[in-house]
Amino acid sequence: MLTNVKVISDNVRRRGMEVLLLAPVCLYLTAFLILIFYYLTALSFTWTSPRGAEIVPSLKNYIYLIGNAEFLSALQHTIIFVVIGTPLELLAGLVLALVVHKQFRFTGAVRSFFIIPLAVPAIVTAAILVVMFDYPGGHVNTILQGKHWFFPSVIDVPINWRNSAPFALGVSLVGKVWRDMPISMLIILSGLSSIPSDQYQAAETLGAGTRAKFRYVTLPLLMPAISTVLVIRSIEMWKEFIFPYFLARRFHLLGTLIEYLYHDWDRKGAAAAVSVVLVICIVVFAAVIFWAVKRAKDYLVRI
Repeated sequence: MLTNVKVISDNVRRRGMEVLLLAPVCLYLTAFLILIFYYLTALSFTWTSPRGAEIVPSLKNYIYLIGNAEFLSALQHTIIFVVIGTPLELLAGLVLALVVHKQFRFTGAVRSFFIIPLAVPAIVTAAILVVMFDYPGGHVNTILQGKHWFFPSVIDVPINWRNSAPFALGVSLVGKVWRDMPISMLIILSGLSSIPSDQYQAAETLGAGTRAKFRYVTLPLLMPAISTVLVIRSIEMWKEFIFPYFLARRFHLLGTLIEYLYHDWDRKGAAAAVSVVLVICIVVFAAVIFWAVKRAKDYLVRI
């Protein structure tokens, strides 16, 4: 018992500077999180009547959302956005990380090239996509109509891309994945770099090929990085605002619906209620991801 106490005290003493540096940051983030979530929750339970009177506490904001078609549609769109976009970002990051992890002559240049999307502000990327898919004279329409010499005519009438939920949200998703895939690549690349080379050497000694090494060495040891990518990118997908705001304003996600309720409809309590629902969705989805990754890792290790 005394030995354990001594070991703990030695660790604390040895890591005292790290604790001292991290403590203010942790306290600040925790206090700010508690403060914001407290006021957000309090506002969500505040109902403002048409005459301006405030009723506290009240569930009317949540009851209003349950019967609101815009909220149900936004929730559905957001779930689809997250379920499709999160695996896409993971897949894009994994493929790029596997490409740049191999050492070749222009590795540094290729890595720098793949990081370029991070240098372009999201709002600029969204604006470029608006110009490309504009109706009726956007670049995509003019190309498909054969107005440029290098492409044959495919359509006669221009397509109103942003007038259709699948197209508008699909273009938003493409822009989001392109803009953020370097982050996924860097996280997975860090995980690949941490895998000891002797693991691959041992697998080669046992006669494992490229597929077997990826299946039995790379994937199991890469699970912490994969879970990090899935959680971080899913959070970003849940709260996405810029791309759907510019490209799919008629088809709300939860992030754009909050802005719509707060500013356009002046329903601050309902906007806060949507924010609380969004936080709950993020927490539940993150828990599901951790559970699924743990099960996947146990399955890979067992086999």
